[in-house]
Amino acid sequence: MSGLDAEQLDELEERVAALLGKPWESGTGRPRELTLREAIIVSSGYTRQNIIEDVWAEIFDTSQPTISRIITEITPLVEKATAEFRPAAEEAKVTVRGQTVLVDGFLAPCWSWRGVQDLWSGKHKTTGFNSQVISDLAGQVIFISEPVTGHNHDMTALSETETAEVIATAFSSIGDKGYQGSGYITPIKKIQGRELLEWEKEFNADVSRLRAPVERAIAHIKSWRILHTDYRRPLRTYLTSFRAAIGLYFFKLACE
Repeated sequence: MSGLDAEQLDELEERVAALLGKPWESGTGRPRELTLREAIIVSSGYTRQNIIEDVWAEIFDTSQPTISRIITEITPLVEKATAEFRPAAEEAKVTVRGQTVLVDGFLAPCWSWRGVQDLWSGKHKTTGFNSQVISDLAGQVIFISEPVTGHNHDMTALSETETAEVIATAFSSIGDKGYQGSGYITPIKKIQGRELLEWEKEFNADVSRLRAPVERAIAHIKSWRILHTDYRRPLRTYLTSFRAAIGLYFFKLACE
């Protein structure tokens, strides 16, 4: 349910316990409804599965408010416990130097909060947050940007995050049509009034083939379903949950 195996859970539990500052069970007063390990499974599992809190309450034979409190308390600790596994921009710049990299964006959907118009993505026809992903030609993820509101298209998201700075240190970059005008290698746009020439069609097919690994990488990232299905918790908690999900993604890869 958590997306982690037993050894990975052991490591994460040790890291979270160190961040607590005091024992999960104090030994006095009312005992906790769940053990620390169960609390981590709920918090990580909510990030992995994004199933409603009532279902988690049934699974662990407790109440929905208890599950909500646990997710609120533990998710920031998971974010901090996995922070070192999220590649920072400076680290990514070193990794991409001299490489040809792939870049693509994805929308992590969320509820439509009244008064937050910037979440609407005209491209995807839903609300959410745009994040940029850089991978190598094999699809190994090198960098995932912080999220920006969904009304930003990919070119704007490049400039509003550290993605463009990372790519600037690479030898070259390949992107889809959303990055035309960036100086990256992108498909040739069809000119009004004429069909693409054969060599142009072949070029576009080659670009699509080369870009396929980053698209597969994004599919793996979105297996943490809080990045793939509507985010339902308060909007103020989104960034923490996003960072926890990305941290868990890289943590799992590092511990395999």
